[in-house]
Amino acid sequence: MKARVIGSGITGVTTAYYLAKAGYEVEIFDERRYSAMATSFANGGQLSASNAETWNSWRNVWKGIKWLTDKSAPLKINPMPSVEKYSWLYKFVKAIPQANDNTVKTCAMALSAHDLYKQIEYEENIYYDSVKRGILHFYKSHKEFDNAKRVNELYEQAGLVRKEITPQAAKDLEPCLNVTDVVGAFFNQTDFTGDIHKFCVELTKVLQDKYAVKVNRTKVKTLKDTKVLTVVCAGVYSKALASTIGDYLPIYPVKGYSITINNPVVAPWISLLDDESKIVTARLGKDRFRVAGTAEFTGYNTDIIQDRIQPLIDWVETNIKETETEYVNRWAGLRPMTPNMMPIVKKSTSNKHIWYNTGHGHLGWTLGAFTANQLVNSITSDYKIG
Repeated sequence: MKARVIGSGITGVTTAYYLAKAGYEVEIFDERRYSAMATSFANGGQLSASNAETWNSWRNVWKGIKWLTDKSAPLKINPMPSVEKYSWLYKFVKAIPQANDNTVKTCAMALSAHDLYKQIEYEENIYYDSVKRGILHFYKSHKEFDNAKRVNELYEQAGLVRKEITPQAAKDLEPCLNVTDVVGAFFNQTDFTGDIHKFCVELTKVLQDKYAVKVNRTKVKTLKDTKVLTVVCAGVYSKALASTIGDYLPIYPVKGYSITINNPVVAPWISLLDDESKIVTARLGKDRFRVAGTAEFTGYNTDIIQDRIQPLIDWVETNIKETETEYVNRWAGLRPMTPNMMPIVKKSTSNKHIWYNTGHGHLGWTLGAFTANQLVNSITSDYKIG
């Protein structure tokens, strides 16, 4: 049976992979020359179950209001009127009561995804500059650290082991960390990092060479008259595609930024997450160090704004010992966010041949393999391969 996958980012290539392994004749559609050239190109690099907390909280709402006039703040919202944007924000607030349950579910999905990625890496012999040394979260205020302890109880419900450590132990664990005001930290040894773009490109090669998957570098503009099994994995553009058949996906593009330092003489090997600045780091093999963060509600604009890049550079110069920032690769991408921070993994209500695997927000790399596998399991229960 034939199957189409629209999009060749992390959700697209993993969906194509599990469809191919299930016996489908798969064709991937993406107008870009290579896989993972959009949101999956230069993200934060972390496969992090310990960063699965959903953003829905009054604490974050009040922070967002406070940050409205601060150009360097982790969050930026364009105040220009937009029905799409403000209806999304309204639904975000409405989802606050479900935040704890959704955090547990997200963490459990991430843990399952860890195993699936390692299985793909081993079975298909894929190298993607993965570093498996865990992730260190550190906190600079007692209030935020107390909240982290509460969140850790939710993670424990999902099966995640994240150990509380002292500020000195955090510095001993990662000697490059140059902070004096840490009040507490957590370390999770099972999370890891890797180059999402490299993973997608390598897996695409495997799909073509081993599983005879076709890659069609053309743009799909509509889902009308679809009569072939089709999975939409088009990130922020999934919403527009779904609308061509009357389906509604509550996705809004939230821009994130990253910088990559090539051939660092000194840089952390342990991945870091600074809760106060909402900045994450990832070592991508020995040759690259990536720093990512910020959330920007400015529509579909992908311009790289220096005022948003500079806080990442400043953070490195302040918090990391001796890491050079004179030359950095700058990047910005649009995360497909849903108001409740949960991915959309479901069948279309308008066309029985169409399915969606999208809306992963900032956790596409972390959750992609799990939702792809989950979706294909659902599809195979509906379809019989002849």
